[in-house]
Amino acid sequence: MQVCNVCSKQTPKYRCPACKIRYCSLGCYKRHKDTCLPAEKPPSLSPEAKDAVSTESWSVDDLLHEDDIIDKVPLQRLQLLGQSKELRDLLCNPHLRELLRSIDSADSKGDAMKAAMQEPLFVEFSDQCLKIVENKEKSLTYSEDGYL
Repeated sequence: MQVCNVCSKQTPKYRCPACKIRYCSLGCYKRHKDTCLPAEKPPSLSPEAKDAVSTESWSVDDLLHEDDIIDKVPLQRLQLLGQSKELRDLLCNPHLRELLRSIDSADSKGDAMKAAMQEPLFVEFSDQCLKIVENKEKSLTYSEDGYL
């Protein structure tokens, strides 16, 4: 598990947009920003590529650490999630929103996911997300050992 690059005490939740170090809180960010050394900027995208990619201030790398994942979903596919009417309709359900908040705030995200996968509403939400990012009609099946 990673620790904050500033205080070395907490699990980092954020990444500095300039140098990409991980930090856990606003206080750590404020201490860090005075000594921040910005990382080199990647080469700029061609005009065609800029049209295909959103100009959001975050990237997939800001959210996911390569060591922490097996598969990455391309940013363009992730952006399709925000365009889905089906997902927006599901997210109108306050119970689903509370489930998502509880997973996000859980210390043990794996255990929280296992518990949420017992809820048919969450399984429906997960299936819909996978249909969108995989671009298939494939559904998610979950067992006690993990995904099948």
